[in-house]
Amino acid sequence: MHLPATLRTTAAAVALFAAGLAGAQNNAPIKVGFMLPATGTYANLGTMIENGFKLHVAEQGGKLGGREVQYFKVDDESDPAKASDNVNKLIKRDKVDVLVGTVHSGVAATMAKAAKESKTILIVPNAGADVITGPMCGPNIFRTSFSNWQPAFAMGKVAAERGHKKVVTVTWNYAAGQESVKGFTEAFEKGGGKVTGNLTLPFPNVEFQALLTQIAADKPDAVYVFFAGGGAVKFVKDYVAAGLNKTIPLYGAGFLTDGTLEAQGADAQGLYTTLHYADKLNTPRDNAFRAAFTKAYNLDADVYAVQGYDAAQLLATGLKSVGGDIDGKRDALLKAMHTATIDSPRGKFTLSAANNPVQDIYLRQVVGGDNVVKGVAIKALADPARGCRPF
Repeated sequence: MHLPATLRTTAAAVALFAAGLAGAQNNAPIKVGFMLPATGTYANLGTMIENGFKLHVAEQGGKLGGREVQYFKVDDESDPAKASDNVNKLIKRDKVDVLVGTVHSGVAATMAKAAKESKTILIVPNAGADVITGPMCGPNIFRTSFSNWQPAFAMGKVAAERGHKKVVTVTWNYAAGQESVKGFTEAFEKGGGKVTGNLTLPFPNVEFQALLTQIAADKPDAVYVFFAGGGAVKFVKDYVAAGLNKTIPLYGAGFLTDGTLEAQGADAQGLYTTLHYADKLNTPRDNAFRAAFTKAYNLDADVYAVQGYDAAQLLATGLKSVGGDIDGKRDALLKAMHTATIDSPRGKFTLSAANNPVQDIYLRQVVGGDNVVKGVAIKALADPARGCRPF
């Protein structure tokens, strides 16, 4: 069957237009939506994550998978009540291709729900909410940080090995704190210890005096805490001011002393924490990263910067594998991200079946102005991802 010449011309024009449109879409910038805290307790953490992400993009010449990157930003205020409206500004108003966020676990859980419903790619560069790579897991939801369970479980193992039998835990009464305490308790009691008290206060309250009085009365062998940002600074200083550090060792997930040491000063000296990153790892990869970060921002890199940097590395891996075609080759992109090995400043890591990092957890001690590695608490620790259905 032969089309008339006019129809053949029209069909060719339509094909050329469609090809041109597809080409234009492939050349359009990748839209990345940052939903991070810009104000409040976690503001500095949000800045470091964003800086880390942008550093890797800059190292790739400002492009990922051959495409420019366009940024959109929303201050999530670390407020779960505003999370749904905020994430929809990025998904529905700005029509971003990729969501990056956030720090607060409660906010991140809402982001994961929205990402799952809209099928938007989400990379979580901090919030450790177990639910994100547990019951809410999905092929388009990734994490480049940790689950709340991971560093806490490692510290529970360390505390038991150090001979402590009775421990009191302290945290804000929110998802991250509760899950951290649960992870610590699981390992500590498995190792023969007993958690004799769980003390909490509302987020972001920092009036710790009543809790410190309770600790003094209980006289545990040690205290395990989960705090970050400004709350971590004040807790450490108040703990020392109360004199408790003289008789009751203080342990924490690494956020207690990450990004906070300058403000904590001498009060943080000697503290032990567990985390997937540490100062002075002294590997070629980490040294190069830290030098580049300092040159770019005149700041010392921390774990939050690493997590942001690795979020960009993970996205770059996926985009490179499909030549930047984030829409037309979506399944291949997600598979490439899922199977990636990330050459992180923390050390290489892979992703679990639930898209959570499988990584070494370091035992660190504060020496001077650094969280210095004292060993690996647990190698290649994978989160159990309880409740995650295979995808």
